Amino acid sequence: MSGIRTVIAGCGGRMGKTLLECVAQADDLVLHGALEHAGSPLLGNTVAAGVKITDDIEAALSGADVLIDFTRPEGTLRHLELCRKLKVNMVVGTTGLDARQKTRLGAAAQDIGIVFAPNMSVGVNLVFKLLETASRVLDKGYDIEIIEAHHRHKVDAPSGTALGMGEVIARTLGRDLEKCAVYGREGVTGERDPYTIGFATVRGGDIVGDHTVLYAGTGERIEITHKASSRATFALGALRAARFLHANGAGLYDMQDVLGLK
Repeated sequence: MSGIRTVIAGCGGRMGKTLLECVAQADDLVLHGALEHAGSPLLGNTVAAGVKITDDIEAALSGADVLIDFTRPEGTLRHLELCRKLKVNMVVGTTGLDARQKTRLGAAAQDIGIVFAPNMSVGVNLVFKLLETASRVLDKGYDIEIIEAHHRHKVDAPSGTALGMGEVIARTLGRDLEKCAVYGREGVTGERDPYTIGFATVRGGDIVGDHTVLYAGTGERIEITHKASSRATFALGALRAARFLHANGAGLYDMQDVLGLK
């Protein structure tokens, strides 16, 4: 069977299972390998013809075109080094990477193609573009708050998508997010500093992912909202990213590149 030879990392997780389903339904991708962590009870299970779940990263990546990785930072960095060695492209949807870890992605992108995005959803990436326009127009007299909600199992906060929205807004406004972000309010906080960008986090139930950016002015509020009801939206975006890398060379890209929004 011909197609883009695809490996899924963390294939037993919520996103991993969705990615397996979407790859199986795609007519231009073929599942080449499926990875899980050492000790997983899923090791050895068959997920497609000739493909068993393994913890042998190098064996899974050998002969592959692309790895799709929505795991944890430490796992992603292990995969990164072998992808670079074996010249396998990467689609990275892992959140929670720090500045040093992101620098390592950039270094590896000298040799392989990497799409790194806090959110692979086509709709969310359109929202990023809308936020640029809104922030240019609403640059004075509007307080900006970002509210996000996710399921009870999510381990990082705020979400990578919320932080990505904050980065887009701060960059458009000429601000440094590290200096202007406010991640929580409690007690007597004083009046709101108009320079700040606020973040509020909700965790509960099985919420896939809700994000709202609120521009609160005098006499009006503008809200830009995205709500995900299925992880398939992220998986389908990741498949678009895999196709993009197959057609392009080495480099560090994001979903704005994949969707032609730059």
